[in-house]
Amino acid sequence: MDTYDSVLDAIGSTPLIRLTRIAPPGGAPVYAKAEFFNPGGSVKDRAALSMVRAARDAGTLVPGGRIVEGTSGNTGIGLAVVAAQLGHPLTVVVPDKTSGEKIAALKAYGADVLVTAGGVPSDHPEHVRQLARRIADETGGWLADQYDNPANPAAHREYTGPELWAQTGGRLTHFVAGVGTGGTISGTGGYLKQVSDGRVRVIGADPEYSVYGGGDGSPYFVEAIGHYVHPETREDQWPLSYHREVVDEFERIGDRESILAARRLAREEGLLAGGSAGTALAAALRVAARLGPDDLVVVLLPDTGRGYLSKYFDDDWLRRNGFLEEPEGATVGAAIGRAAPPLPALPATATVAQARALVSDAPLPVFLPRPKPAGPPAAAEVLGTLRVEPTWDPADPVSSHLLAPLPTVGIGEDAGEALARVGSGEWAWVLLDGRITAAVHRDQLKA
Repeated sequence: MDTYDSVLDAIGSTPLIRLTRIAPPGGAPVYAKAEFFNPGGSVKDRAALSMVRAARDAGTLVPGGRIVEGTSGNTGIGLAVVAAQLGHPLTVVVPDKTSGEKIAALKAYGADVLVTAGGVPSDHPEHVRQLARRIADETGGWLADQYDNPANPAAHREYTGPELWAQTGGRLTHFVAGVGTGGTISGTGGYLKQVSDGRVRVIGADPEYSVYGGGDGSPYFVEAIGHYVHPETREDQWPLSYHREVVDEFERIGDRESILAARRLAREEGLLAGGSAGTALAAALRVAARLGPDDLVVVLLPDTGRGYLSKYFDDDWLRRNGFLEEPEGATVGAAIGRAAPPLPALPATATVAQARALVSDAPLPVFLPRPKPAGPPAAAEVLGTLRVEPTWDPADPVSSHLLAPLPTVGIGEDAGEALARVGSGEWAWVLLDGRITAAVHRDQLKA
């Protein structure tokens, strides 16, 4: 019989699928490593199994011992699959931006799930990694620590890389993958460089605002990829699982391009993958367009899109966050006019005098200051609203006069639906690609 002794034997050996409809004409052929064929639905099954086996072999994880991990979801699900098979209880800490589908999946496997704040400094006690470490210490559990665990990249150096080399007959010339903990691209890319005598180029696909590829570290919407840095972080430390010397270059991809690429992959190739797969795919298509038919591009698609049906594949969610246009009828964008001037915004370190110098009838967003902001403020980093009063001291910091943040509406959202969400208030901020770019008055939405 052609069978597996357990679900653990089904991890790895995922298919490599040629993309026949969306690869750029005249460019290099593009093949997708479909990691969502793993039992837990993502590439993280590989790292989870590798880390648990290494810990059991070393004696740091005893039979029946508790596993603890901080994760955006996929590593937690991989650990849940392994823990269920090997008889380990599991506690997973996830940030609050984690999709509801991932949290439900973790609970379905029997994991204890704690949701904590995502937008905090890395040394904050409620940060995902800090909270997971504290729980492991208090319970006597084993902390998987995918960010710094050498068994994470080792899984890909020993298995994922050799699989790709064998599946392409040694013909692949470019490998494209996202960078989160860095384990996948470091292990896979490192092996491919070694076996090809340096011929294979490794390209990191990174969210536009992630610091890996040169962004300012501010928030973005695609999960499980990139590196966010809170402005109050005292020392930004990159994961030890990420070997930056392996990556030859980066392609920086915005949220909109990532999300639309993932949706296109499902509708034109029949492959339902997540938002970070969209980031990697968009990068791979750029790379392939610069190459010729004698090259061969492999893109790693890390997880299934079934964990994001309420986000990237939900048209209403996309419109509310400014990523999609309502196909018919009056929209928020039409209400404010496409030529509307950008809304001024203030860092929390600004003074009342600086606020008075800005001309705006609308309440101003006040955001966490960054040394070199790369774009309009992200809604997640807005601290409050400012309406300057004539009696205020010009030297006062604006942070001492903040009101609650305004509601947000998407620029492509139906004006009537946006008005309903504004409620009894007068103003709302308008999101374009998840960033605050304008303000709209309720009377404009009624027109």
